[in-house]
Amino acid sequence: MTGGVFFVLLLILGYYFLPPLVTGATRFTQLRQWLTDPAAHPELAIAAGNRCGDAPFVLPTDGYLGFGWGDSFRPGHTHQGLDIFGATDLNQTPVVAAYDGYLTRESDWASSVIIRHPSDPLNPSRQIWTYYTHMADQYGDSFLLPDFPRGTRELFVTAGTLLGYQGNYSADPANPVGMHLHFSVVQSKPDGGYKNELDINNTYDPIPYLGLALKDGVWKCP
Repeated sequence: MTGGVFFVLLLILGYYFLPPLVTGATRFTQLRQWLTDPAAHPELAIAAGNRCGDAPFVLPTDGYLGFGWGDSFRPGHTHQGLDIFGATDLNQTPVVAAYDGYLTRESDWASSVIIRHPSDPLNPSRQIWTYYTHMADQYGDSFLLPDFPRGTRELFVTAGTLLGYQGNYSADPANPVGMHLHFSVVQSKPDGGYKNELDINNTYDPIPYLGLALKDGVWKCP
């Protein structure tokens, strides 16, 4: 390989890979600051139930938005939602419904609910769902309110309704996740059900629904 070709390859690699690496490093630094002493960094936080301007959704929880839709923080994985890290202990940081809709909790869900929204506020011709998870401790003891027992289907809730509290459930008691809410906007199947949220191609970026904007590397209301 000639020196000129090698230099061009370096430029291409830098263009495509350096910005995500720098952004990721900044995000991890901020997350470390937040988790170490959240009281010292209120500028990093968003608050449950607040609405950014005329955004259709209210913010679903309190804390630092550490990982966004489309982020890649491990090889082969593209993040399909938002991870918001609370400042408290388990079962203390509130999680609320982001938008009016019909709540379902599958019978085998320890830490999750999903809410059906018949009309997408950004595209009224389609239906969407919002998904909320990790609301249990590492052993699966749920932090969801008793109003939403396993097997709940199509229960109407309004924006701002308290759903439960942040936890660290991962389905593997030996390897809990860090305490946070994972929040995503999920596409609807042709039959009206929800698609598999684990695939980013089945989700939409939640940021436009929440009206958040990046300010100095931090997601905040404009």
